[in-house]
Order: sequence, then structure tokens, then C-alpha cells
Amino acid sequence: MYKHILVPVAFDEAHDPGEAVAVARRLVADDGQVSLLHVMAHVPSYVINYVPEGFQAEAQTAIVASLEAMGADLPNVKGVVEEGHAGKTIVKWGAVNAVDCIVIASHRPGVQDIVLGSTAAQVVRHAKCAVHVTR
Repeated sequence: MYKHILVPVAFDEAHDPGEAVAVARRLVADDGQVSLLHVMAHVPSYVINYVPEGFQAEAQTAIVASLEAMGADLPNVKGVVEEGHAGKTIVKWGAVNAVDCIVIASHRPGVQDIVLGSTAAQVVRHAKCAVHVTR
């Protein structure tokens, strides 16, 4: 059993975090913690002038609420939103926050993943803790 599990969550149709959350539920220790992390891409500087003031803060608050609702039946669940590149941010957040297992959902890899690499593949290659990939 793991003391601190990180489950990265992407809010798009290609990724269903349900299986990753279910796996985390089975792997977390009774007194453990599960963190659900969503990584938001940086808003380019040329676009920031067109984004209403306070929009990002409101979006982050709504995302944290969605994450915590998604993991409501998990022990010590915490919703987190970070800004940056998904793969790098997941690995860095896991290292800084003493995560001992990352449970990440992945799609079936295609040719573009061989050249560019997917987020799950980057996490598997660079994380310093156990990584469980679901499909």
C-alpha cells in the first residue's frame, strides 16, 4: 500500500480518469493520501490581454472542486491545479510532494507518440517513484 498517490487528470474526451481513480482507491493505505492533479497549459502572452481578468483563478477554483468531487470517496483526497507542461509538471509535483506512486491513464499509443512521446510515457521515463499506467 502507498502513503501518497498522485492521479493526474486531463479533462478531455480522450482520457477517462475513472479507472485511474479506482486503481488509486485499491492501492492507497488506510491512512494514505490521494492527490488529483490537473495541469493547465500556460496562456501565451499574446493571448493574455483577451482573457477576462480573474478567469484563470475562477477556472482553477472550479477545477479543484471537480477534482475533489471526483475523488470524494478516496481517503484524504486533495485536488490540485498547476500550470505548465503536463509531463514535466506531473513528475516535478510528484518529487516535491513526496509521492510514492503515480497512477496515470493512457490512451493506446500511435505513431505520433513514438516521435513526440505521450504524457504517460514521459512520466514513466522520468518519475522517481512507482508508476501504474491504466488503459
